[in-house]
Amino acid sequence: MSTRTFRIMVRGVFDGLSDDQRAELQARAAEHDVLHAAFTAEGHLTYDIAARPAFTFRFLDSGEAEEDILHATERAETAAAAWLDERGYPYKNLRSQAEDLSQAPLAKRQRRAAARGDA
Repeated sequence: MSTRTFRIMVRGVFDGLSDDQRAELQARAAEHDVLHAAFTAEGHLTYDIAARPAFTFRFLDSGEAEEDILHATERAETAAAAWLDERGYPYKNLRSQAEDLSQAPLAKRQRRAAARGDA
């Protein structure tokens, strides 16, 4: 059995931030800019608090079986909630979207390489 790679996005909305919390997030906005977004094992947070209160965590996980994506999604949601709770940021509407990269469609260039046997 081969290892599967999962990309999980956990989205939510900051809810009722204090002025201090909003200022703190704004001060650290550059390191959480969507232009620097990456899927990481520990999770990478992006937001633009000046535009809207929404945020996204991006997680990278793996498993052996197709059903492992459910456990990976649970771990990602738990990690995102823990990060927010540890810092005292109120939030709502956490929801997740997960993708098994072994099931992702190949891009045109990848299909050509596979057809040639370049894998």
